[in-house]
Amino acid sequence: MDDGEVRYRPETGCAVQADLRGDSLVASAPPAERWLLIESHTAWPRQALTALGRQSPSPDPPSSSAQSASASSARASSASAPSTRAPSSGAASSGTQSNGAPSASAASAGPLSVGALSGGLSSPALGDAVARVCRELGIRPVLVRRYGRVDRSRGRRWGLVDCRPGREVVRWGQLPTDEHLLDVLAGNDPGTVSNEPVYLVCTHGRHDACCAVRGRPVAAVLAAAYPEQTWECSHIGGDRFAANVVVLPHGLFYGHVPPARAVELARQYDAGVVVPDLLRGSGAFIPPVQASQHFARAAGHSPALDNLLPQDVQQLAGNRWRILLASTNGPLTVEVSAHLDTIDARLTCAGSSPAQVRRFELHTLTPAG
Repeated sequence: MDDGEVRYRPETGCAVQADLRGDSLVASAPPAERWLLIESHTAWPRQALTALGRQSPSPDPPSSSAQSASASSARASSASAPSTRAPSSGAASSGTQSNGAPSASAASAGPLSVGALSGGLSSPALGDAVARVCRELGIRPVLVRRYGRVDRSRGRRWGLVDCRPGREVVRWGQLPTDEHLLDVLAGNDPGTVSNEPVYLVCTHGRHDACCAVRGRPVAAVLAAAYPEQTWECSHIGGDRFAANVVVLPHGLFYGHVPPARAVELARQYDAGVVVPDLLRGSGAFIPPVQASQHFARAAGHSPALDNLLPQDVQQLAGNRWRILLASTNGPLTVEVSAHLDTIDARLTCAGSSPAQVRRFELHTLTPAG
């Protein structure tokens, strides 16, 4: 059992409190266009991968003081600013592309901690090397393991996933040594393409107790129905939204998933549609695009996986965006704005209060043209 589970108090857990507050899932998926899945046969390390992939492991900017709130707001603005026109000097490093996808810098922004992978790999130096290459390539690395008792007689595997629209693919290969990960990242081992989806369930109790307490029952249900496609995984962000499930290769983040609906997510994915009321968003797109897709679905547009893909993203004045979405009913223009709200609550079980959460507001949703 992870240490976090022992200390867990249901009445004060961050996910329980988020449920009670009615925290919105909308546009909370962190940027993650590509993934490196590293099979582990051991318990989760306490700090596995939390320094990788993003400036903050939570989709919301942290805030423990006015100074940190200001810095977080600036980072959130910078990470979400698209560069669809000739940019000003401020927009040049926006970290997004004109189709609403995060650039490699946005998907892997933030400082690397030395040995961030050391708990999951054979040495801090190797972990740091893998982390650095992942950052350069815009890849999010996570540890994965099977639910239940691990069969250590079986070799470990690696998975490389591309979530970019039109390029969705999952590749698997054997992992004879941890050092082989560098060969995989260098393209020296292409692996084998799989046509099967991957269901990741965060159970990283050593990072946040709610992830294990809420995640493991969901992993159990999914593993019973889809044993070859289901994996427990280390931290993926959004602890207060546990149980968190990621569906690959489309990069769909789901939050507050109850065990009774876990199989529904998989079945709907097989049918080519999303489940809007549990959807945090797709990590293949920046949060403003995720928000625009949410508002379009709420207005009655199809929840099909290939519907509502962004065609153009423009940042208007301040924190407002205009997004062109391709829809089966004709193109849509959606304008949204982002706001930071301060709440007297902790966003993680180990976090501080008060904190800031990001909220999106719909301004217009009209047919384009």
